[in-house]
Amino acid sequence: MPTKPSVKSHVPGPKAKEVIARDTASIATTTKTAPVVLDRAQGIWLHGVDGETWMDFCSAGAVVSTGHTHPKVVKAVQEQAAKFLHFMGTDFYYENQVQVAERLAALAPMKKGKVFFCNSGTEGIEAALKLARWGTRRGQVLGFHGAFHGRTLGALSVTASKRVQRERYFPMVPGVVHAPYPNPYRNTWGIDGYAEPAELANRALDYIESQLLDALLPPSELAAVLVEPIQGEGGYIVPPKDFLPGLRKLTKEHGALLIADEVQTGNGRTGKYWAVELTKTEPDVLVTAKGIASGMPMGAMVFRKELDWGANGAHSNTYGGNPVVMAAALASMDVIRDEKLVENAAKVGEHLGKRIRTWPGKFDQVGDARGVGFMQAIELVKDKRAKVPDVKARDEVEELAVQRGLLVLGCGRSGIRIAPPLITTKAEVDTAMDILEGCLRDVLKG
Repeated sequence: MPTKPSVKSHVPGPKAKEVIARDTASIATTTKTAPVVLDRAQGIWLHGVDGETWMDFCSAGAVVSTGHTHPKVVKAVQEQAAKFLHFMGTDFYYENQVQVAERLAALAPMKKGKVFFCNSGTEGIEAALKLARWGTRRGQVLGFHGAFHGRTLGALSVTASKRVQRERYFPMVPGVVHAPYPNPYRNTWGIDGYAEPAELANRALDYIESQLLDALLPPSELAAVLVEPIQGEGGYIVPPKDFLPGLRKLTKEHGALLIADEVQTGNGRTGKYWAVELTKTEPDVLVTAKGIASGMPMGAMVFRKELDWGANGAHSNTYGGNPVVMAAALASMDVIRDEKLVENAAKVGEHLGKRIRTWPGKFDQVGDARGVGFMQAIELVKDKRAKVPDVKARDEVEELAVQRGLLVLGCGRSGIRIAPPLITTKAEVDTAMDILEGCLRDVLKG
């Protein structure tokens, strides 16, 4: 495999243009971000239909945790596919589904957990919302500004990331209230959350108690608090360390569940298996997806055993826990463990973080650099004092990076997320960050 992007990294080429035209004519227009047409992939490397080469520093949406087409995952998928492709695990039984559930329960931060399998993070959130209402017999959920939990209507009702995601879909599912998320860089209270993290956490928690639960949302009606331990699509926002433990204390006091959305943060991305481990917080429910099966479509909800529905038909699905997907998940967990990928994300992620944290001092328009492990981001602004997002500059940097052989994705209003596969080395990080820094220099004239 190549050690750096090839000089052919100019997109789109003639074959790519043809595929893109056919795609545009036949597939619903949703969230396309770059004219990258893939032919094959291995590890962190992507190869296009016209001979291009890119480094994948978005992990195909934070999904390919073990890298693209890891041979052990591919072998597991092939072997299971030759046995049977589907057997509806919600109605019948097969062992590899049980094995994955046992492994997840052992890895989960809560004790004595059980698992519900589904096909995506969004489905996992929907299941968690239903479980919270069913188990508590309460109807209200507290979410956060900047949150992204999915695009189906229930998950969308708790999402509060971008206007376009909710526009023309009202009314939302009732019973959702949002609170400010304690963003250290840009928050409701104008606090420098890096200098005063405890104060920022206290303000956010006090707002929930005094402004919401005391005046708007009776605690006896609160079924759950749904939170991303680190906000993903909303900007890779790392809250103060006291925030999640404070939420845990608040939910226990009021008899509500704490649901951790670890769809993007889980499976080692932050240098811990789960992001809640960074603050030693134990949720009642945890939702995971993305990196759990290295690219096969899978979601899972892990929950305290006593919360189990216990009612036949209260919730179910058809494809959740598909046997081929389960094989991929088992192989992925083996690779993450055997190749020490969580440890690699922590060590190499620290190296990555040190590099990008030099950029606010080099470029007037890089307002913030933040993150942990392989979940890092920079934010581009028009003015550092006012912190006005510079969406145009962000998009230009992202586009130029693709042209130069580096695939990254935006996040938040003007952020660029840096989320490579967990197998990524220091040398590969250095190569990729050289490209990205060059793009910043050329776009920002820093």
